[in-house]
Amino acid sequence: MDATAPAGVPLRPGSHHDVIVVGAGITGLATAVMLVRRGMDVAVIEAGEVAQLASGGNTGKLSLLQGSVLSTLRRHHPAALVRAYVDANRDGMRWLTEFIDEAGVSYTRRTAYSYAQTSDGEPMVAAEQAAAREAGLTVRRAVPDETGFPVAASVALDDQVAVDPVAVTAALAHAFLEAGGTLHTGSRVDGVRTQPRPSVRTAAGPVFADHIVLATGTPIVDRGLYFAKTHGLRSYCVAFATDSDAVPDGMFLSVDGPTRSIRPVTPGDGPAGAQLIVGGNGHPVGRCASPRGQVDDLIAWTQRHFPSADPIAEWSAQDYQSHDLIPFVGAMPRGLGRIRFATGYAKWGLSNGPAAALRISTEILGVPRRDRAEWMRVVSTRMTVPADLGRGIAENVRIGGEAARGWADALRDPAPVPQPDEGRGILTSRAGHPIGVSTVDGDTRAVSAVCPHLGGVLRWNDAECTWDCPLHASRFGADGRRIEGPATDDLRVLPRRGRIGAPSLG
Repeated sequence: MDATAPAGVPLRPGSHHDVIVVGAGITGLATAVMLVRRGMDVAVIEAGEVAQLASGGNTGKLSLLQGSVLSTLRRHHPAALVRAYVDANRDGMRWLTEFIDEAGVSYTRRTAYSYAQTSDGEPMVAAEQAAAREAGLTVRRAVPDETGFPVAASVALDDQVAVDPVAVTAALAHAFLEAGGTLHTGSRVDGVRTQPRPSVRTAAGPVFADHIVLATGTPIVDRGLYFAKTHGLRSYCVAFATDSDAVPDGMFLSVDGPTRSIRPVTPGDGPAGAQLIVGGNGHPVGRCASPRGQVDDLIAWTQRHFPSADPIAEWSAQDYQSHDLIPFVGAMPRGLGRIRFATGYAKWGLSNGPAAALRISTEILGVPRRDRAEWMRVVSTRMTVPADLGRGIAENVRIGGEAARGWADALRDPAPVPQPDEGRGILTSRAGHPIGVSTVDGDTRAVSAVCPHLGGVLRWNDAECTWDCPLHASRFGADGRRIEGPATDDLRVLPRRGRIGAPSLG
């Protein structure tokens, strides 16, 4: 199996396909494979490269036991909806496992554990066990010495999967091309139209299709206002080389905070040279004083528990959580049944992504409703409950507060400002306009620090040297280039005049 992702071919504006899939991650490529194998003409358009964002940053845990997800769902929703969520993930996991067997991707079967770090978290473990059993999972309470490192309590689910998500996504891309699909990388889609003909807009020109699938993490169009029905979360991962005897034999996720995700790495199912991946310290995008500090905290925590652990790689990823805690999948409002999307996986894309692809492909292929999986009907007809509304209201109140605070912070320190040190960004203003000044790789740049989506003032991310929006999770490079999120435009790059950090708005 070739683990290197294939390169795309140049985009041909004006061309027509049965289906255009925007986004070459797990969801987009799984959807594309399902459809092209049914004889459809499918093109995948990706702004960057295959698995460049969330799919490539996944920790590689393909599991139906997902920390405290099921018990959290069950507190606010009926048992039937929780079971439907589990059934959807089970079908997604089954499809992806069968695919990686077919493609020859290496993976390891492991036990997954949801565990409490302290005695205060023991009731959460018990609640997760009860919710999982009610949803049809054969979980068990782990015995004290089973985990290989100190935990207060844990519930276990055997026969789950650890896999390298980059290898999986590369295999999907190869399978898609082998089946006759068309892959365009390095081509950003910045708009979608349904009239007079369904099309996507790119810098090279429009491309037309009968159906369009937005597999972009969060939809890049505002129809349906899904940017306000979800919130973006970043989390961090560090790969370690360590003595193999010190690595616990299982995949672990804490139910209490701060979140700790632990999994062993064997050759073929993770980064080369690593024996351990530790993740966690998630937070809403743009709302952390120092993301770099979150990474350092993960390293320090790991070395306290595994003294021989030596960090060899670190990364982060971004995913979106819906306010009702269930992914949104299906037809986009005001899309005339031609635009479909998926979002809100809450960091469980390895199973939710293929599940979304199953539902989207079923709809595009016109499978009769009576022949579709029952979970598709249950999830698509779920009711919004008061707790969902409460979470949505609370999140939008926080967004309002972040918007006001961002403008206040920017206007408090007008330019000129000192040249930032390497890896640092400074928020300032000139003529009442927020400006971001940063130094990365010795190059000092100034950009407009206002998100082009809805005007949020950006914050500097000192772990990845990016400008992040605390409102709806759009992110931009130090050079102003859009990376991800609902924004579709780059930031305006500003010329400098006078002192470094005193850019002209001219």
